[in-house]
Amino acid sequence: MKKTNVAILFGGKSTEHEVSLQSAKNIVAALDRNIYDVTLIGIDKEGGWHLNSDSNFLLNSQDPKLIALNKNAPALVFDPAGEQNGFLCTTSNASAGKIDVIFPILHGPLGEDGAMQGILKLANIPFVGAGVLGSAIGMDKDVMKRLLRDADIPIARFAVVHKYEKETLDFKNTVAALGLPVFVKPANAGSSVGVSKVTSEKEFAEAVEEAFHFDNKILIEEAVVGREIECAVLGNEYPLASGVGEIITKHDFYSYKAKYIDENGALVKIPADIPTDVILRIQELAIKTFRVLCCDGLARVDFFLTKDNSVLVNEINTLPGFTNISMYPKLWEQCGVPYSELIHRLIQLALDKHAQEVGVKTSYDKI
Repeated sequence: MKKTNVAILFGGKSTEHEVSLQSAKNIVAALDRNIYDVTLIGIDKEGGWHLNSDSNFLLNSQDPKLIALNKNAPALVFDPAGEQNGFLCTTSNASAGKIDVIFPILHGPLGEDGAMQGILKLANIPFVGAGVLGSAIGMDKDVMKRLLRDADIPIARFAVVHKYEKETLDFKNTVAALGLPVFVKPANAGSSVGVSKVTSEKEFAEAVEEAFHFDNKILIEEAVVGREIECAVLGNEYPLASGVGEIITKHDFYSYKAKYIDENGALVKIPADIPTDVILRIQELAIKTFRVLCCDGLARVDFFLTKDNSVLVNEINTLPGFTNISMYPKLWEQCGVPYSELIHRLIQLALDKHAQEVGVKTSYDKI
């Protein structure tokens, strides 16, 4: 039987570049080579595309502090109308070959915000995960939270500030509306990049400056006292929710350092010790969130669980991490879906979604 050629698209021009490299490493290792051939396409921090080798696509792959893309690989130019799915090799005679489906394990802006998904749709290539709309909504925490609020999904109170409004931002008014502490974060970023916990006016000014380094729109959110709970969703039209896990951080909050640098920064507890009725409520909210935000394939929905067992949705991640500590694959493994099988299901969901889209007319002929 002919193998399916799956291209892993990783790296990216994003603050989460190194997280993507770790995710790609694990996905490549988990792919069933009896079913799939693999093509590795690495995007460097400058935006250059490279056709990488399976044997040496990463440098310092065992060290999350030093891990890097091997850029000494043939450069690729992307032409949606060209042969070989538009991937043209410019520095050697190598070829990406006929790609059947792409797994874009790109975290952060320009990877999971709809930009890359739009490029792949132009090339008519099946790809894992949400489409342009779901990806864009999932990345923009402002739009995401407004849609959740309108769908009567419980969320924390928040305020949005654009860069042009920065000079009018008032600490006292913010505290009056949201209390203290508050969290300040870029509207379009992930992995807790640029996120600060604020307890004073001085910290507030510093946090606002920090967040605006990573986006031109920021969120200020009330601090919810509660446990951090996560649930994984898998599927297209009929999504399934996994069991739930809990993040127990040893830092002040679940920061980038706690997630990816400090090996002892957080404890992942699966399954979380939560009453059954609360678990069912979380699973129901996870699926509702997935549908309201127009997602496909996969997502991880993050929650706060308060002492009185109130459940609030924090955010969704439409391309969650697949690193050694990532919750998404761990949650499904606990449900009896091993890593390799999970990757297989995600690829098949991508092919199914694309097959349905092919049947939609793209031109109008009068009758």
